[in-house]
Amino acid sequence: MQSNQTNETWFQSTAARDIHLEQLKRAELFNGRAAMLGIVIGILTEGLTGAGIAHQIGLGALIDGYAACRTQFLPFCF
Repeated sequence: MQSNQTNETWFQSTAARDIHLEQLKRAELFNGRAAMLGIVIGILTEGLTGAGIAHQIGLGALIDGYAACRTQFLPFCF
């Protein structure tokens, strides 16, 4: 009887692990596809508007400020 319960527990844990791995694979596949779609849309928008991806998502001021600091246009840059 003990052996039967041990086998049943092993099968249940193996099945649960397999289900979890399948769900993880599906989630990663979805995330990868969403990332690829986002990059393509960003590149197409950049080509149409001329605004880079950083400007499209609202980080343009950081990029512009970094460029100004690198060229010594701002006296308060580190």
